[in-house]
Amino acid sequence: MVSNSGMNPGADVDWDAESVTFDEEPDHGLRDPLVRDAWAARLREWLPERPSDVLDVGCGTGSLSLIASERGHRVTGVDLSPPMIDLARAKLAGRDAAFLVGDAVAPPVGEQRFDVLLSRHVLWALPDPERVLRHWRGLLRPGGRLVLVEGVWGTVSPVGLSAERLTTLLRPLMSRAADATDLLVEPLSADSRLWGRDVDDERYAVVATF
Repeated sequence: MVSNSGMNPGADVDWDAESVTFDEEPDHGLRDPLVRDAWAARLREWLPERPSDVLDVGCGTGSLSLIASERGHRVTGVDLSPPMIDLARAKLAGRDAAFLVGDAVAPPVGEQRFDVLLSRHVLWALPDPERVLRHWRGLLRPGGRLVLVEGVWGTVSPVGLSAERLTTLLRPLMSRAADATDLLVEPLSADSRLWGRDVDDERYAVVATF
């Protein structure tokens, strides 16, 4: 998870302190070449082929930002934790990337608009995800897309955002002319390479094109 104000289940987490060991998780630091290659392959599918402006909301230490930058995209990363942002800046030093300390609910990007808004394991923890999605939708250029990696974790007291719930929230934001290809759901639980281990909970990506 990455840090954001207004978080619900993760509100009591000290994300500044967590930054010290954050990249030790296989799917955070992407230090294992197999895990990194798995995420790179997914981003290659989800992001445009041409160089684009990508806003990585809740970017953490910038691991996905780095993969996007290596694909030629111009990346702006936002996270509430200054130590996370410092690590992201170091990780992408010399690249066409900028990192800002700010809240995922309302990223501090002014009038700038983007071709892609990328978010991994952030939306589930924000209050009023419907309002957040409307705001994120407004940060996109025409034809832009949201790439949202989410899930539901735990069995006794599960937390998260199901794919069914997320697509229900997204559909009213879509154009009336949108078709099935404009709102894609990709299950991710079965691909253990993404997580560095086998998982049995719900993990998925939604790609919504506007």
